[in-house]
Amino acid sequence: MAERLEFDGAAGQRLAGLLDIPVTSRASAIFGHCFSCGKDSIAAARIARALTDRGFTVLRFDVTGLGESEGEFGAATFSMDVADMVTAAGVLRDRGQAPGLLVGHSLGGAAVIAAAGQVPEVRAVATIAAPSDPGHVTDLLARQAPDIHDADEVEVQLGGRPFTLRREFLEDIRSQPQRERIRDLGRALLVMHSPQDRTVHIDNASEIFMAARHPKSFISLDGANHLLTDHADARYVADVLAAWASRYLDDGAA
Repeated sequence: MAERLEFDGAAGQRLAGLLDIPVTSRASAIFGHCFSCGKDSIAAARIARALTDRGFTVLRFDVTGLGESEGEFGAATFSMDVADMVTAAGVLRDRGQAPGLLVGHSLGGAAVIAAAGQVPEVRAVATIAAPSDPGHVTDLLARQAPDIHDADEVEVQLGGRPFTLRREFLEDIRSQPQRERIRDLGRALLVMHSPQDRTVHIDNASEIFMAARHPKSFISLDGANHLLTDHADARYVADVLAAWASRYLDDGAA
């Protein structure tokens, strides 16, 4: 069963989410989508539903300015996205379903690492094709906007749509203390990455893994692309996630 869920983000903007609910819930999770993807992206939808098949209640939501959520994407920041994830955890907590697991794809993986320390119920964090430094996004965008490091704002194409990114966004995402967050995570960490990822190189997975303290695990998504568009890859991710997380989440936890 899927329930549409709306809530106010940290800055007061209305955010649109989808709560995938199993017949019997063993635990709750939040899924953070990739930079410009949205809650209905192939990876987000398939992994959330596959986790639900395995007994997880999963919340996925559109970040500010994407999908059905209010606000201007280019005016938001990575810090705002992290704050919205913490707010989403509070929404689940108020329902008696505080998340024990955070899962993030690509930049969403960086966001769940940043958010985990602010959600006390979280016992496990998983990243999929995540950058070790959120500022990696600006290096990718520089292919479209070579002056991105100096301009007050730049226009880029993301998912076939034009977005204007402001200096506040660029400065914020480049100033994140991500290595310290990884080192001080204090939760079980699963790093999943494809050696063939052409968007976020697998060296990022090595950097995350080396910076993290135990317990930590790494799974190679051999043959998968960055967006996990192959259904079999998404199912494999969900299978591994469910098995791994069950070691850290109490049976019957909401």
